[in-house]
Amino acid sequence: MHILFLTDNFPPEVNAPASRTFEHCREWVRAGHRVTVITGVPNFPKGAVFQGYRNWPWQRERMDGIEVVRVWTYITANAGVVKRTLDYLSFMVTGCLAGLVQRRPDVIVGTSPQFFTNCAAWVLSVVRWRPFVFELRDLWPESIKTVGAMQDSPALRLLERLELFLYRKAAVVVAVTESFKRNLIGRGIDGDKIRVVTNGVDLSRFQPLAHDPELAERLGLTGAFVAGYIGTHGMAHALGTVLEAARLMRESPEGGRVRFVLLGDGAQKAALKAQALAMGLDNVLFLDTVPKEEVPHYWSLLDVSIIHLRKAENFTQVIPSKLFECMGMGIPVLHGVAGESAEIVRRDAVGLCFEPENAQALCDGLLRLVRDRAWYERLRANGLAAAPGFDRTVLANRLLGILEGVARPLPRPAPAPGPSP
Repeated sequence: MHILFLTDNFPPEVNAPASRTFEHCREWVRAGHRVTVITGVPNFPKGAVFQGYRNWPWQRERMDGIEVVRVWTYITANAGVVKRTLDYLSFMVTGCLAGLVQRRPDVIVGTSPQFFTNCAAWVLSVVRWRPFVFELRDLWPESIKTVGAMQDSPALRLLERLELFLYRKAAVVVAVTESFKRNLIGRGIDGDKIRVVTNGVDLSRFQPLAHDPELAERLGLTGAFVAGYIGTHGMAHALGTVLEAARLMRESPEGGRVRFVLLGDGAQKAALKAQALAMGLDNVLFLDTVPKEEVPHYWSLLDVSIIHLRKAENFTQVIPSKLFECMGMGIPVLHGVAGESAEIVRRDAVGLCFEPENAQALCDGLLRLVRDRAWYERLRANGLAAAPGFDRTVLANRLLGILEGVARPLPRPAPAPGPSP
């Protein structure tokens, strides 16, 4: 089977969409299938082309057996609705053009959050007469309305109609949460065409790892109890809550040994650094994004991982993928996300949930972890025990089965007529 996959993010970018797509495609190649990924030049989130790449009309490379076709896009930082939309639209056009000249696929997959990628996938499915699968990783444009990037308007309602159109045209919608499935059913999408394949963790990369003493010393973290946030610093993440918790922590007797690490980039990072400076937070360390292969070493420095999103109804439907990475590494979580993901944290007892945007609750949870070492170790053990239930290899094979179920076999040529009797 030949799978054609369109995605806006792909390694060496290190965000969750890039990792999910790469790890799934890698497993499909190992299973004996041909996989072609059409994507842009790596530049997320700063909008700066990664070293070794150029924003050319066409580049081809091979990664772990995956054929990767990179196309030109309008590149901008992950900030500003207008420029980001131009970025999305440019990939929709160039990605579609690239898809026209690939060997005919058996199935075409487009992935969100932004659905212009899925517009290209649908057009290709029509032109090339192949089934189209919509991988739903975020409810867009609902999420951009939630963070205040767009207000209710005719343009937003037009986007919502386009969103529903694409769901209806897809042979299958693969959602990453049960909440997304319920949302779509409530909006009139046939539930029989919706499958759920959650995010997961590559257990070959994310596993218990001893603290890196040289890295800890270089960053000034030796002997500290480290609470870390690793990921995008965006409008959705409300990381000002973490800074306020850092301020509160300084008032506690145990707070002197606690350090907060925020690793990553995003639209809000500069503002957060300025805010921390204005608050005089000497217990907060900001680090830039590191290459994918180095990420586990930075995870190893954390005693606890902070997962946080804004307090909004829309975000109760998401499950941050870093939750599963924490499980794989045996790192307890302080989980500031309500809804389906909080249910997993409580069910598997892998951390402590706190109210989103409640800095005092975050601080109280952190102090409890510092004080109660036996409880901390139980959470750590529970995470390691729960992680195999979210093994990326198993989930990739589950999604592969869905793709095999909708793939339309190519018509066989008619046999040549035999000799006349």
